[in-house]
Amino acid sequence: MQSDEYLKLAEVEDQMWYFRSLHAHVDRALGPVAARPAGAPRLQVLDAGCGTGGLILRLRAAHPEWQFAGIDFMPLACELARQRCGPEVDIRVASITELPFPDQSFDVVVSADVVCQVDNPEVAAAEFFRVLRPGGIVVINVPAYLWMWSYHDDSCETKHRYTRPEIDALLRGGGFGERRTTHWNALPFPVVWAKRKLFRTSRDTSDVKRYPAPIEAGFNGLMALEHAWLRAGGRWAWGTSVFGVARKP
Repeated sequence: MQSDEYLKLAEVEDQMWYFRSLHAHVDRALGPVAARPAGAPRLQVLDAGCGTGGLILRLRAAHPEWQFAGIDFMPLACELARQRCGPEVDIRVASITELPFPDQSFDVVVSADVVCQVDNPEVAAAEFFRVLRPGGIVVINVPAYLWMWSYHDDSCETKHRYTRPEIDALLRGGGFGERRTTHWNALPFPVVWAKRKLFRTSRDTSDVKRYPAPIEAGFNGLMALEHAWLRAGGRWAWGTSVFGVARKP
C-alpha cells in the first residue's frame, strides 16, 4: 500500500466497521485451535502482512495467553505496529513470499488482504505451509471479483481480486487440507458497488476512513447478521471479500 494508506489505517482500523468484522471472522476461524490443554505451549500466531498491528491488538485482547509475531513489507507499517503492539510482539520487515522464520514455527498464520498484493501468491502459500506446524491453520482474506476493481484497489496497490475457486485452488496447491471458503461483506455489497462504480469521484483514494456514527452502526448491524449466518454453518455466495481457512496435514 501507499504510505499515506498506512497512516490512515493506524488511525481508523480499531474502530472502522470493516476491520471489526474482518478481525471477528479471523477470531471465529481460530476457534478449533483456541482451546489448549493445561500445560501446553503458548499458541504461536503469525500475522503475515500485519499492517499497523490492528489484528494483533484485537486478537491479543481476546487471547492474552497467545504469542504473536508479525511481518510487513513496509518499514513504516512495522514501525507503527511496534509502537502500537509493544516490544513483546516480534515485528519484522519482510515479504509474505520470504518469511524470516524457521520451518514449523507457528500454529496459526493469518494473512488478511495481503495475498492480493503479491505477483506470486503460490510462493506465499508455500511459505505459509513451511512455517506452520503439522495441524496448523492458515487464514486468508482477499478482495473479490476483478470486475469490482476501483480507485480503492489503485490506492491499496492491489494486484489481483480473487474468486472463491481461486482461493481454494491456491490453498490446495499449497498442500493444505480441510479447506473452507466463503464470501463475506455480502449484505453491504450493493452499497459498495454503487460507491465504487457509480458515485466515484476524482478525489477518492481508498474506502479506509472514518464514517459518521449512524453509517458505522448500520454496517455493524449488517455484519452481525452475516456473522450469525456463518456461525450457524452457512456460507455467503457473494460479497466483496473472499475468506479462506485451511489446515496443514
